[in-house]
Amino acid sequence: MSTAGASEGENAPAGSGGSRGSTAPGVREVVSTYAVAGNPVEHSQSPFIHAEFARQTGEAVVYGRVLCPLDAFAATVRAFAASGANGCNVTMPFKFEAFDLVAEPTPRARLAGACNTLRFDAGGWHGDNTDGAGLVRDIEDNAGVPIRGSRVLLIGAGGGAAGALGPLLAAGAREIVVANRTVGRAEALVARHAADSSYATKTALHPSPLEACGVGFDIVVNASSSSVAAAPVPVPAAVLKPGALAVDMMYGPPARAFVAWAKAHGARGRDGLGMLVEQAAEAFFFWRGVRPRTDRVLAALRQRLDAA
Repeated sequence: MSTAGASEGENAPAGSGGSRGSTAPGVREVVSTYAVAGNPVEHSQSPFIHAEFARQTGEAVVYGRVLCPLDAFAATVRAFAASGANGCNVTMPFKFEAFDLVAEPTPRARLAGACNTLRFDAGGWHGDNTDGAGLVRDIEDNAGVPIRGSRVLLIGAGGGAAGALGPLLAAGAREIVVANRTVGRAEALVARHAADSSYATKTALHPSPLEACGVGFDIVVNASSSSVAAAPVPVPAAVLKPGALAVDMMYGPPARAFVAWAKAHGARGRDGLGMLVEQAAEAFFFWRGVRPRTDRVLAALRQRLDAA
């Protein structure tokens, strides 16, 4: 499991920083405020995760939830920033909309055209997309499955898939098929990545309709909304190679049907809890310049959800 623990400031993003959890005697500690913004958000485990990261690193951080009306995401996030907050994570269905709010997206956010992490810097908001980095780290470090040389099926072409595709390419997959109900969206996502010189790899990259996306993949990632909608798995079981890893980006009850489907067809089913923790660590580093350990936090979170 991932146990990286970079020292303070190592590769720290510009404009990050804030309190390091220690102040001179008599000086009041500055507390930074963050939250997860989305609709819905009441189920989110991000406040627990970031509280654990803050405790572990000594960072003076509080983290909450911001419910955004479907027609007022931008206004709600701007009001949160105006209240003195320092940044936020963005969850469905606002990742594409969040990208339009930032003055300085990271290269991976720009390529995805979507942001899941915002930093409210005084000189202009910065945005990142940590989903793909979290997914790759969970697959390789936590699940122990190498991506290099593998065949990968990415189901969906929305915000989650957009954030995942670049890091999956960078990890050296031999082939990636992006399958989506609306094939045009998969084609656009593939074309954007194929045109980016930083992803000029030997990976064979193809868009596809759901019903004809191929068979025998080593890794299948469900980035579609099927689990949230409690809909059937949108691809045939033949996509699963025996012993394949099948990961749903969702976690908790929404992911159970996909995980059970994978196991019933001879694959290793995995929910998105590890990805959630890993992408949160990447966001924490983007904000604070400190990279927390994830192994114990993931174990504590699984125990917490099992108990619930």
